Amino acid sequence: MTVVRTFPGRGVAVAARPGRNWAADVAVFVGAAVLLWLVVRVGRGTAVPWTVPSAPSSVSTDPANLPYYAARSLLRMFAALGLSLVFTFFYATAAARSRRAEKVLIPLLDFLQSVPVLGFLAITITGFIALFPGSLLGLECASIFAIFTSQAWNMTFAFYQSLITQPRDLDEASRLLRLSRWQRFWRVDLPSGVIPLVWNGMMSFGGGWFFLTASEALSVNNHRFALPGIGAYVAAASDQGNLVRVLLAIVTMIVVIIGVNALFWRPLTAWSERFRIEESEAIEAPRSVTLDVLRRSRVPGIVARPLGRLVYPVDRATAIFGMTGGPLKASTVRRRIGDAVFVLALAIVLGYGALRVVEYIAGSVGFAEVGHAALLGLATFARVVVVVVASTLIWVPIGVWIGLNPKVTRFAQPVVQVLASFPANFLFPVFTALLLATGISINWGGTLLMALGTQWYILFNVIAGATSIPTELRDAASSLRLPTVLKWRTLILPGIFGSYVTGGITAAGGAWNASIVAEVVQYHGTTLSAVGLGSYITHATAVGDAPRLLIGVIAMSFYVVTMNIVLWQRLYRLSERRFSLS
Repeated sequence: MTVVRTFPGRGVAVAARPGRNWAADVAVFVGAAVLLWLVVRVGRGTAVPWTVPSAPSSVSTDPANLPYYAARSLLRMFAALGLSLVFTFFYATAAARSRRAEKVLIPLLDFLQSVPVLGFLAITITGFIALFPGSLLGLECASIFAIFTSQAWNMTFAFYQSLITQPRDLDEASRLLRLSRWQRFWRVDLPSGVIPLVWNGMMSFGGGWFFLTASEALSVNNHRFALPGIGAYVAAASDQGNLVRVLLAIVTMIVVIIGVNALFWRPLTAWSERFRIEESEAIEAPRSVTLDVLRRSRVPGIVARPLGRLVYPVDRATAIFGMTGGPLKASTVRRRIGDAVFVLALAIVLGYGALRVVEYIAGSVGFAEVGHAALLGLATFARVVVVVVASTLIWVPIGVWIGLNPKVTRFAQPVVQVLASFPANFLFPVFTALLLATGISINWGGTLLMALGTQWYILFNVIAGATSIPTELRDAASSLRLPTVLKWRTLILPGIFGSYVTGGITAAGGAWNASIVAEVVQYHGTTLSAVGLGSYITHATAVGDAPRLLIGVIAMSFYVVTMNIVLWQRLYRLSERRFSLS
């Protein structure tokens, strides 16, 4: 659309700007109506009558069911993503803004991300079924919660890292403007963390696809449950040894992932560029046809206008929660008393919990089983180290290359998104058949299977970190003609360090979690099990062995938390102290 303005005595000024047209309005309205109809239509199947004795142990492998199964799986994925986003906002903000809460919440987050998806399922599935008796909705909630546990931790770590490395002038401006905590979050904290949150949300979505089979084809306490979905379809086709139908499911997944990327993630990544903190404009910003159509349409503005009128009353109502931050100088005596009370309360809670766990283990399988699980954990730990080191060496240079080159980002980003979002465990039946044909041990093949699902955490975070390096710093490095080695040492590595630490900690935790599906694989009645903690937990979950499941979860959590304390948390503090834009 071209805007022509005439100024008396000064001639005519012509300016071009994106126009709003009826075609865009119709496209957005029809698209929203179709989406709403699909959600209602697919959502009806989540509340049908259902009882445990009559629960199906598998789903039909008729290819005609694949579109419906894909829609059901997609609905679960977005429901879990919404829950993960809400959890991220509350949890990461509390950890970043409260010194005492941070001491508990960050180690707890380390522990939560180390608990395998099957560990959550074993605890929650019975409760959700009891919460919705006689309805499939209970099993649906258990599946959504399992997907949530594979998405939330990475997003929370990313948003927390963006908050603790936030430029200091933003904090000072928030204090000077007397923003309430609510205003601070929506006008400062969230905009400054949008870019890493979008990229890590994209990666978390891919992580959810990875555990889709485990969350739709459930085997808990000697009971098998199957929900209509593409993950359960792959599990059923694999049990039948039907590689053709497995490949059909893979093709369906590729179509779904490309569609989600084009209609959801690509517009989000292009929109998030508006929140880049820098003085100069990027050479070439990401583009999205979907986002262009939304911007040309008047429908989003009509819908948002009534919501915008609520901003002022909400800001006034949330003023009761106080202003941004606390006093710059606090009483030393009061702080020490508060810290002492906090530590005492925490010690009582942890001591009581540890005592009950010790009593339970001593009265069931004994402490010799703890040593056995710890030894198995060493085997899985070796695989995790190999995965993280190899992923770092391979994907850090590639991520920097993609993130620093807008033209490369334009064509590489969709490819990376598809690769990262594709559930690698859909390929497990093919790899299992290959291992059986070649005689390669699953003890070696399991490492590759773990890497297929976790390497993307590092790549996505490095891309996000590289794209967040201010353009003026890149221009300065180019103007000074810095040698490649010096440029990496003074600009690139410091610029991506915080993002890499986030990717490393989530990749390591994700590798531990992926071991539960990578160390035990099945194909056509044949089961291959690797020596490791992941297979130990999988077997304990399948037979309903609660004591060994608890020991396995504790052992895995111990390894993950110890690694985070010894390595990753120190790197977090280093990134906050030396490499933040403050």
